[in-house]
Amino acid sequence: MRVLLTNDDGIRAPGIRALFESLIDIRGNHEGPIAETVWPVAPLTVQSATSHGVTFHTPLMVTDERVTDTMIGLAVDGRPADCVKLAITSLWPERFGDASRPDLVISGMNAGANVGINVIYSGTVAAAIEAAFLGVPSIAVSLHIGSGKPDFACAADWARRAIDRVILGGLPAPHACININIPVCESDGGQSAGGGADMPEMVVCPMNAHGLVDAYEKRLSPGGDAYYWATGSGFEFRSADPGTDVPALFERKITVTPLAYDLTAYRQLDFWRDRLSD
Repeated sequence: MRVLLTNDDGIRAPGIRALFESLIDIRGNHEGPIAETVWPVAPLTVQSATSHGVTFHTPLMVTDERVTDTMIGLAVDGRPADCVKLAITSLWPERFGDASRPDLVISGMNAGANVGINVIYSGTVAAAIEAAFLGVPSIAVSLHIGSGKPDFACAADWARRAIDRVILGGLPAPHACININIPVCESDGGQSAGGGADMPEMVVCPMNAHGLVDAYEKRLSPGGDAYYWATGSGFEFRSADPGTDVPALFERKITVTPLAYDLTAYRQLDFWRDRLSD
């Protein structure tokens, strides 16, 4: 198996480094590497909350990037979906041979949970959905950040074990996308996890569909023009339905949510056919 690894925090972010090391089992905490190849192709700079934006009118510059002695990949000066589109269409065949594709795309590990409506805004999830749309199964991985120092190594090991369980019976279908969120995992302060912490319970659940509590502070520029600065936490929801990903994550469970990119409201099709019929 060969894996394309990407993210939205940038190729040098601690989350992708930790997840890469766990996928290749650099610390020996698993039963060896998850695949024969794990190739990072990720944004050059932070692209958080860029959702599914893609680049059409400016070039996508690509540079070799040695992140660590073991993690060597390509940095794309674009958005997460750009990375996946470019990698599957051009970069992967150039490296591994014409008509070749990755067997699995993993996006993450994001510094910040992507549950509830944040799934819509997330560049991490957008990269995974783009892969699924192009026919490569994908998994998005995000870490809930608490008040203490994130333990990315421990969280990445939890993520690796979760991914292993997801693919144990075989890879997801070609157009499938799985969204995994890891609960708070900290090395000091808050709810300390530590390297030997037991893996949390995994639950399969739908995403919470209630909106965020948004807030903006009005300010004035030196010239007297008004502007607004977002002050919401991005993680306070108007409501959270029982059994969905938001309450499960706050209960310190690993959430697993299958996602789809078809936005059709099928239950409304007959209504609109009737309304617009002659």
